[in-house]
Amino acid sequence: MKIKDLFKFGGSSNFGKATPIISAVGILIIICLWWLEARFEIIPTKILPGPLDVVGSLGGLINENHLFANIWFSVKMNLSAYVWAILISLPLGIVLTVYPFLNLAVGKYISAIRFLPLPACVAIFIAISGLTYTTKLSFLVVALIIYIVPEVANRVANLQNPNNDKDFVYLQTMKTMGATSFQTFRYVYWPYITSGVSGSIRSLLALSWSYVTISELIYKDGTINGIGALINTSIRQSNMSAAWVCLFIVIIIGVLQDIIFKFGEEILFPYMYNRKRLFEK
Repeated sequence: MKIKDLFKFGGSSNFGKATPIISAVGILIIICLWWLEARFEIIPTKILPGPLDVVGSLGGLINENHLFANIWFSVKMNLSAYVWAILISLPLGIVLTVYPFLNLAVGKYISAIRFLPLPACVAIFIAISGLTYTTKLSFLVVALIIYIVPEVANRVANLQNPNNDKDFVYLQTMKTMGATSFQTFRYVYWPYITSGVSGSIRSLLALSWSYVTISELIYKDGTINGIGALINTSIRQSNMSAAWVCLFIVIIIGVLQDIIFKFGEEILFPYMYNRKRLFEK
């Protein structure tokens, strides 16, 4: 490896054992630039505090604002929303697209629901169930369903498309073998849909945390309301250092969730990564 290779246009980003070292240097450079920015107040420190001030506010969040309890509240709600959204979206998306009548009557318009400005509908959720945990969870579940159901519908449409020679051949093969509808669903539709949608679910992690913070704007003071409510409270109190700590925590949680989701994806769908199933000999 040569230093000039690091600045080669279109060059490889794989430098073996030096790769994590280079990445660590990048983080240090970002922190130094952040410190210099705060030192010369290019952006006022009341908006973007320096790294030392941000780290220093961590103790207050832990001791006075129940940081870990709020983190667990948000993580639990996010995971619960994913479970409910998947359980609802998979059967709903499949039923609305595998049957010709429902597909023609409803399925073709499913993608349009993505344009629903859900944050503008928060008042509707509050009107239904008030300032409660149920309101937050239902808002987040609906937000995920809006994106997962169209993905399920698209996977079904791709599989049934005669012009998609790569995938449509599976249905032709099952028909040639005289498979029943249940066998076709079990061995073709289900693995094809779930393996494809799993990638979309992972890509929704970033969006889901945006909706988590929006849903947690629905809260009552003096209770555990999640990391989003803690961010909003810190900003209202002009404690920007605490707000930035919470924002960085959300990023860290999102990265960890992505790693866990990918690991689960590799176990459930090993053929996507040219691997055998876990424990398979």
